[in-house]
Formats: sequence, structure tokens, C-alpha cells
Amino acid sequence: MQTFQLSTKLCFGDGALAALRELPIQRALLVTDPFFAENGTAARIAELCKGEVQVFSEVQPDPPLSLVARGVALLQDFKPDTLIALGGGSAIDCAKGMLSLGKDRPYFVAIPTTSGTGSEVTSFAILTHQGVKHPLVEAALRPDLAVLDDSLLQRLPKSLIADAGMDVVAHCVEAVAAKGASPLTQALAVSAYETVVKLLPVSYEGDSSVRGSIHCAATMAGIAFDQAGLGACHALSHALGGLFHIAHGKLNGILLPHVMEYNRDYAPYKLLGSNASFSITRLRRRSQLPQSLTEAGIKREAFLSKLDDLCAAALSDPCSHSNPRPVSKDAYESILRACL
Repeated sequence: MQTFQLSTKLCFGDGALAALRELPIQRALLVTDPFFAENGTAARIAELCKGEVQVFSEVQPDPPLSLVARGVALLQDFKPDTLIALGGGSAIDCAKGMLSLGKDRPYFVAIPTTSGTGSEVTSFAILTHQGVKHPLVEAALRPDLAVLDDSLLQRLPKSLIADAGMDVVAHCVEAVAAKGASPLTQALAVSAYETVVKLLPVSYEGDSSVRGSIHCAATMAGIAFDQAGLGACHALSHALGGLFHIAHGKLNGILLPHVMEYNRDYAPYKLLGSNASFSITRLRRRSQLPQSLTEAGIKREAFLSKLDDLCAAALSDPCSHSNPRPVSKDAYESILRACL
């Protein structure tokens, strides 16, 4: 028997932020990063909310546990009835970490400002401790409300468009093939994949009119992999990102074709078209993403010295367990060497 359940309410499209006015907020804690605090976006969100809003604007990329602990202290002191995360995956994951470690669970709203992680609809969060990325997977981490507003996507830098877009592609590809895949998750993943492969180059070249469609596709991919699971690409990407601090989307773009080759006889990649691996490689080039780990800035000597650690971290990552083909240390080492 298979199951499919979506507990997050979605508000999307132009003007979606107006949904915040309908919430019976008395006290809200807004989790974001310094950029959105300084450019006025956090204040704009706060003005839409009823009641008192306090801003926690210390979020940084790959949020460490020490940052989450500061947020938990604030959460317990302020005692909000609503927790709002504004930003990319780091802000939403930081808020999720606060929920996981805090005592009481407020109503949770996610407002993504990038189109990549899908964190606004998933039970996943990634936190970093001592250079290692630790995935959290808890049903309580799924936001109650996700607000996808096109107005937050108009001035995205090209590098972020590319990185986030390749993350969506990886989510689609791995969700199609993961052990928990179903006709429902595959339909979502295939539709999202087709949208992103078609529209990402257009968005990358500056056409902001397509970004709302990509935003929805990223959320669809998030729903798909939250139900189906991910795979070896993400397990390796988490390991590499924790040690070498390379953007997650860049790593996924490098790893994905090699993982697809490894899984070829175990995965229904034909659902994505006749030659998905070639399409992904072409998309990676058009988005000016690195083609190898060395091109991404990882030194060969440093990489080889950490190879055993990388394989061990990937094997212990929950994403390994849902890969369609069983993985081993030797398999991970072979894939990593091919990516160098």
C-alpha cells in the first residue's frame, strides 16, 4: 500500500502575500537573513501581519546548530503563536531547526524567496555542525502555510537562479526514481522537470515573467521528493557541501549525470524524456555552472584526502536509503572520482 498526504496549504501567484492579512496573529517571530532585514522586505512582511512581530535576522548559509540554538532561545522567550520563515532554504531550515528543538510548536508559515529547495512543503531540514550537514526528517517540520509570491522573485542574481534551478532538477530526477515513488509523485516530478528545463534558461537570461511558473515547479518537486525520497546525488551533495562549502545546486549539477549513469538499469528515467542526462548536462552549460568538482573550486589533493570521510558521510545520509540501486563505499568512491 502507498499513501500520499499534503498537509501544507499553498497560496501562490501574484499578490499571494495578502494571505498573511487573514491570519489571526497575535505575536509572530519572523526568521530571515540580514539582506531581507536591510532591504525592507522583512518590514513589508511584518506590516501585513496582525499583532506584534519580532524579527530574528541572523540567518546565514548552511545554518549551524549554534545559530539555531540562539533562535530557540528567542522562540522560548518571545512565545509567538506564529513562526514565519522568509528567505531561501537556509532561512526555512533554520526555522525548522528551531521548531525541532523548541518546546511548543507555533503555526508555521514559509515564504520562499528562491525557487529551489522545496523546503516550504517538506518535512526535511539540513543543519550544519562542525562541517557536517545533518538532515532532519520530521513530519512536524512541514509548514502549515506556504506563500509563493511572484513579487519576491524579480531581482534574483543569475548565479542563484542557476543554482536553485539545478536543485529543482535534481529533486525531480531523484523523486522519479526513489524507492518511495508512486504515480502521484512521479506526475508531480515530471511536470516540474519539464517546466524547469524549458524555462530556466529564459529566467537565467533575465525574463522574470516565467519565475512564478518555476517557483510553483520547485514546490511541486518538493512535494514529490518529500513523499518519494531522494537518492545518492543528494547524499553526496550533502557530504561535499558540508566539507567544502560549495553551493548545493552546483554540486547537484555535477553529480546528477554520474548518479543517473550508476542507477540507469534501476530507475525509470525514461519518464523524463529520451535522454534526460544529456538535457541536464546541456542545461548545466547554458546556466554557466561548473562541469566538475575541480572547476567548482575543490582542490584535488584536499578532495582525495577527504574521500573516505565523504563516502562515510554519504552512506550515513538518509537519502542513501531511498536510492533505487543499493549503494556502497566503493560505489560512492567511483562516482566521486568520476566527478573530479
